[in-house]
Amino acid sequence: MEGRVGARVQLVGKPRARLGKRLAPYLLTLPGGLWLAIFFVIPIVFMLSMSLQTGNIEEGFRFTWHFSTYWEVLRQYHTQLARSFTFGSIATGITLVVSYPLAYWIAFRGGRHKTTFLFMLLLPFFVSFVIRTLAWQFILADDGIVLGTLKNLHLIPQSYHVLATSVAVVSGIAYNYLPFMALPLYVSLEKIDRSVVEAARDLYASNSQVLARVIFPLSIPGVFAGVLLTFVPAVGDYVNASILGGTRTTMIGNIIQQEYLTNLHYPRAAALSFVLMTVLLIGIFAYARALGTRSIEEYI
Repeated sequence: MEGRVGARVQLVGKPRARLGKRLAPYLLTLPGGLWLAIFFVIPIVFMLSMSLQTGNIEEGFRFTWHFSTYWEVLRQYHTQLARSFTFGSIATGITLVVSYPLAYWIAFRGGRHKTTFLFMLLLPFFVSFVIRTLAWQFILADDGIVLGTLKNLHLIPQSYHVLATSVAVVSGIAYNYLPFMALPLYVSLEKIDRSVVEAARDLYASNSQVLARVIFPLSIPGVFAGVLLTFVPAVGDYVNASILGGTRTTMIGNIIQQEYLTNLHYPRAAALSFVLMTVLLIGIFAYARALGTRSIEEYI
């Protein structure tokens, strides 16, 4: 009798255990899924709805399937959109050129002080984004530390200036987003098996050949992640263009901010945001396909 009861308990317990195993992945991802739904999916749907509305802030907005708003903003602000992608691309390239040797040196030459060097790299970025940009404005001012000194030494003309130019905006973007490139590169370089590097040197490869044919290909996942993490926020940045730029360096983020907060024309701002997001997604997928995603998936 006791044996039959035990067998029944086991039969009942097995379906419950199987059900628990099936539900476990969904229960584990439920908090993250709710977070994305509340703070990403719902705002995106609301913004899409807003971009298809007409009206004004006094009388209210009504959903009218007004797709022509997209063509209006593209026709009016295509210059700022192209400028944003140009500035973002240049800044991303600068951060890659600066960050790669830095990450390489920390990963391969840092020794037991790697953590200290990483801390020193990140320490300036513990300060507010806006404060760092204002400090950059102080450095690039006409009578600042750099230009003021050079003018006093008569090395550059007194009328020379950097602020309110594309150089200042790109420099500010590259500086502020440097860790977004450096950290993924460091992680990728740190994961490289040192025996592979030594094997290449044993086969009489020079240092430049080891870097070009062994280290750099193995660090491609870090390059991919760094470019992605840097390029996306750089294109949508508006703080650097507001503080360091002028009327001729306005980026699409400044236009979106102006439409939202100054003009109070929410459908145009939402349409511009969707246009920016769509172009970014197309560029990201094209970049991922050209680079190859198998090694990226293994890295992630």
